[in-house]
Amino acid sequence: MTDKTFAIVGGGIGGLTLAIALQRKGFNVTVYENAPQLKAIGAGLTLAGNAVKALMDIGICEEVLRAGKVMKAVYIKDDKGNTLVETDSEKLSAKLGTINNKGCVDLEQDRTGITLTFNDGTQAHANYLIACDGIHSVVRKKLLPHSTPRYAGYTCWRAVIDNIPNGLNMDETSETWGQGSRFGIAPLADNRLYWFACINAPANDPLIRSFTTDALLVYFKNYHSPVPEIIKKTKNEQLIWGDIIDLKPLHKFAFGNIVLMGDAAHATTPNMGQGACMAIEDAAVLSNCLEQYETAEEAFLSFEHKRIERTTKIVNTSRILGRIAQWENPILTKFRNTLVKLTPPRITEKQVRFITDVSFL
Repeated sequence: MTDKTFAIVGGGIGGLTLAIALQRKGFNVTVYENAPQLKAIGAGLTLAGNAVKALMDIGICEEVLRAGKVMKAVYIKDDKGNTLVETDSEKLSAKLGTINNKGCVDLEQDRTGITLTFNDGTQAHANYLIACDGIHSVVRKKLLPHSTPRYAGYTCWRAVIDNIPNGLNMDETSETWGQGSRFGIAPLADNRLYWFACINAPANDPLIRSFTTDALLVYFKNYHSPVPEIIKKTKNEQLIWGDIIDLKPLHKFAFGNIVLMGDAAHATTPNMGQGACMAIEDAAVLSNCLEQYETAEEAFLSFEHKRIERTTKIVNTSRILGRIAQWENPILTKFRNTLVKLTPPRITEKQVRFITDVSFL
């Protein structure tokens, strides 16, 4: 199929990873991205062991790891700082061509391929289309008009700071569960810190959207140290706000000479840190399918078969986990914390193994 042309709509993590994987296999690939230039957006992302395995399969693992920071320990705590779950990451690991400013606004599909129409009025044609254009995917909406994002019930602020409180363990990442609120801490490379804060709230609330660090302190001032200190050391202009949304699991990714992947196919809440990981997995699986089958249509169907069950489980599990972590009732939260604390390590390891035990063939 190296004589065929492949258009990738969306130059995010999934689209660019797939483009690299396909180019390395000799495919003719063009990436169309809405942004006029590629630059860092958002605050941070987690690459778990499954994503690292996928990057190894593609052949770009070392370059990515050098740009990030490996966490040695992961904790879930209550709002007083008591440890509910501790995971030794190191021990567990031992066991286990872009064109920008091209936003797709419409497409026409026929036997010869797909004609894409962009927001600047231009068009492009390709034999096959791979939609990596995120949770608000134009391609998915064209194919499945009723597949709209759904609100998870809580909203989130994120920030990256370099003004780090004294004594913070830069080898530890943690998530603290309170009553109707959560706070996460993840050290980054170059002595920087990523944090997030979630609270239960109505969707797209204008008051919530205007929150400053002082307003956030009202919710988190009684959290254990260094949570209040981190918020105080954050400037208002460093805050990134957004409601938490996901996509109800789809039953179909492949549509003839079009396939959906990444958030366009299975956007998930961030509770398991698997959004970017699933997109990278997709890239490894899809590139291998395209190499193995004689036609892209067969490859797309095989990709769908390999990915539907796994991504559906991730989306559903992450949504449930988020609901539990955001419980407000004090009796339920006490029960939750006790249950999590008493969960045997082997059960936690089994849950992690589901994530890391993945095949890309």
